[in-house]
Amino acid sequence: MSLMGGIRPPIAVLSTLLLSLAGITALALGKPENALVPEAVRKSQQYVAEDGAIALRASLDESITDLTRTAALFNQGRPAPADDVLDKVGDVYQKWRGTAVMEIASGKLLGARGENVPLTAIDRSRLADEGGLAPRMVRLENGQTRLVTLALLSWEGRPQQLLIASSSLNFPGVNLGEGRAIGVVDTEGRVLSSHGALGGKGAKEQLRTFAGIAAKKGKQNAISAKPPGAGGYTGVSGHLAGDTVGDKQTIGGYATLAAGDPGEATPAGTLGLTVVTQVGVVEHASRLARPAFGLIAAGALLVIGAITVMLLLSTVQRPLIRLFLESRRLTRGDLARPVTVPKSGEAARIGAALERLRGQLRGAPVGTQDPQRPGRRRGLGTRALLAVCALLLLGWAVPLMLLLNRADDDVRVPTQTVHDQKARTATLSDRVRRALNEGHADLSAVASLIGDHTSSQDMKTVLDRTLKDHQRYESVYVLGADGTILARAGRTPHHAAGDAPSKNAFEVSGHGGKKPVVTATVAAPGRQVAAVVGEFRIGFVNGLLGRQGLGEVRVVDAEGRVIGGDSGYRAFQKLPSSLQPLLDKKADHGEVRRDGGNVRVVAAAPFSGGGAAGSLQWTVVSSQPAAWLAIPEYSLQNRTVLAGLLGLTAAAACLGWLHIVVARPLRELADQAEKLADGDRKTVLYPRHHDEVGAVVRSLELIRQRLQDQQRQRDGATRTPAAAGRNQ
Repeated sequence: MSLMGGIRPPIAVLSTLLLSLAGITALALGKPENALVPEAVRKSQQYVAEDGAIALRASLDESITDLTRTAALFNQGRPAPADDVLDKVGDVYQKWRGTAVMEIASGKLLGARGENVPLTAIDRSRLADEGGLAPRMVRLENGQTRLVTLALLSWEGRPQQLLIASSSLNFPGVNLGEGRAIGVVDTEGRVLSSHGALGGKGAKEQLRTFAGIAAKKGKQNAISAKPPGAGGYTGVSGHLAGDTVGDKQTIGGYATLAAGDPGEATPAGTLGLTVVTQVGVVEHASRLARPAFGLIAAGALLVIGAITVMLLLSTVQRPLIRLFLESRRLTRGDLARPVTVPKSGEAARIGAALERLRGQLRGAPVGTQDPQRPGRRRGLGTRALLAVCALLLLGWAVPLMLLLNRADDDVRVPTQTVHDQKARTATLSDRVRRALNEGHADLSAVASLIGDHTSSQDMKTVLDRTLKDHQRYESVYVLGADGTILARAGRTPHHAAGDAPSKNAFEVSGHGGKKPVVTATVAAPGRQVAAVVGEFRIGFVNGLLGRQGLGEVRVVDAEGRVIGGDSGYRAFQKLPSSLQPLLDKKADHGEVRRDGGNVRVVAAAPFSGGGAAGSLQWTVVSSQPAAWLAIPEYSLQNRTVLAGLLGLTAAAACLGWLHIVVARPLRELADQAEKLADGDRKTVLYPRHHDEVGAVVRSLELIRQRLQDQQRQRDGATRTPAAAGRNQ
């Protein structure tokens, strides 16, 4: 018989699965939740570090790109004095601590602005080598670290010059919240820059300890450092646990600087920097120490499983094996003893048919019934017995999935988680505002280079380069005072012909359409009210909002209409009424919203700070179900539901297996056996599977052939006397 067929393997597998599930249930549901700091809080520190790494990487990459692109724009125009270059750079971008222009051949400093740029760290003889203009980290004499960015200024007939900018390793717009510190770490574990709460006892030592651990972990491969199939942050990230001081434990997070898409490389990503955060969290002993529940659930499963297995053994397996033995006895010619007929179901029908066939093999005519033996028996069939077994197992699995250990409206959300939701939403709000301001500054740089005598072709060349260097725009164009488009790059603008350039730095249009249109306008000095206009890709805004562990994020305008989001939304739809009160807060706000059994952690952060984008008066709103957090109550609920699902899966798999390989073939066999007992000698019986049912079918086929032989012998004996009489 086949190993996977027959009655025994499904029952044996079901027994093994139920026994294993009972052990898993006892361990998983009876495991005490004694973690003083919930997993949700620890993971949140990892997410904060990832936010800091994203902000720092974007800021450094933007600075490097802006300096390189600004130098390229100057190179396309007429030669300019060093002071004019530095003045225009300073007017457009206020991000560098110091800028300078140096003549490469002589090393002469032609101009400087801001703090002194560390020129001694630049080897002029190697600038022509591959990577000679790459950004580099320089440590100053006072211990501070600067990122030095280089770009070439090259005009025909002029000696080549070097545009240099230095910037500090700060975290633009990262909201640290209360009691948190953040730092930048190099590959050796040295803290290059730190901010936040470092005045507490042992805070600096703890940060240095975290820095050493994070530097080692940051050297791992970003793919192999994660569990298989894990998504989220593209770099290496994680959380750390530190010392306990009083009633607080220090929890940290780390994240390496990585590009937004896997496999990509950015200038900042090659610097080998890692962001480390730390915060003190108040410890709370968990109240979910319930080992008795796991033991009771496991014991109940053992009892129900034992009843189910015994029912299958007594009502399905044993009768089928008895029929197999009885059918083989008849094929061997042992017809003296009556067939042992099971009590009910298909097995009883087959047994009764075998008894009739035994009589026919002994010479009884078809249709003869032994008055001492019962006829066709009725009762529960195999399918009904399997349904009873399924109900027994469902009686254990369904309560676990739907009723027991449910986290109710009183579930406790850690205070630190709410603070982190608020701080991360504020960080994201500032990130969006800064990205829009950067886009406006890029347009300002383009506008400053467009003069009255710039041809349309030259303007288009500048616009094409701007669109290529910055993927935030879907179209960039120059408008004349009468609203005529003088030059453009990218998609067809949404600007209506004849409309004069807007006097507002930012505008949002597209109401009633499929997507909002965010437009930035910068007047071009000296071009008689001409302006440079950029239309932002709404996908660029939406891409900024995707953050792991924040839930659903939306950007809404001053009227509460949705402009963008990290998941599906309808443009200009109203924010849900449950979140509308958040917009009434004029400052960053976070709280826990409870609505029946629906518990959510929500936060809102309006645009704050300077820049042209502040005029939009947008607000970033985040909303995350508490069930998505690794809170002890929800963790216990999830493990309980998982145990129920495993029980349901085991029951469905094994009982379905029995239905396929036993119940359906057994029902067909009962019909075939009764037809054969009723006199059908022409239908050939052949087994479909090499199991107990197939063995009974083979025996019935042998009985059919023997009955055919008996019929031929009787017919031959009848024809012989008749032929002899005709001959006489």
